[in-house]
Amino acid sequence: MPDNVLVASDGSPLSERALIYALETFPDATFTSIHVIDPVDSVIDVEAGGLSVAEEWYENAQDRANSIHTSDRDIAAEHAVELETVTEIGRPATEILDYAENNDIDQIVIGSHGRSGLDRILLGSVAETVTRRAQIPVAVIA
Repeated sequence: MPDNVLVASDGSPLSERALIYALETFPDATFTSIHVIDPVDSVIDVEAGGLSVAEEWYENAQDRANSIHTSDRDIAAEHAVELETVTEIGRPATEILDYAENNDIDQIVIGSHGRSGLDRILLGSVAETVTRRAQIPVAVIA
């Protein structure tokens, strides 16, 4: 059984399922929830909403991260577990892998949105990249 579990969290129902899975499957572990703010999202938002959106983008992203962490801590509390939360900035797969490598993580749990076809080509798959590149076990929850 792993000692330190990292759960990737984007606020989606699948990431909540991943957290619950981790809490129930590895009850004796220490848990960290990581949310990654992807700067690429700011480019998309600016293209859609103009420069005024760019000025507010980071603040909104940080607020969303805080909200996700609050929800994750509430879920963990329902399982009588204290959850550490972390926010990183960068490409999600890279940041998840770097955090795991630099923080003695021995299990990653991540939700998969199950994209296929053109969506997968255009957007990539964080879960797939993490699974392929991780040097530790990864549980993918779909």
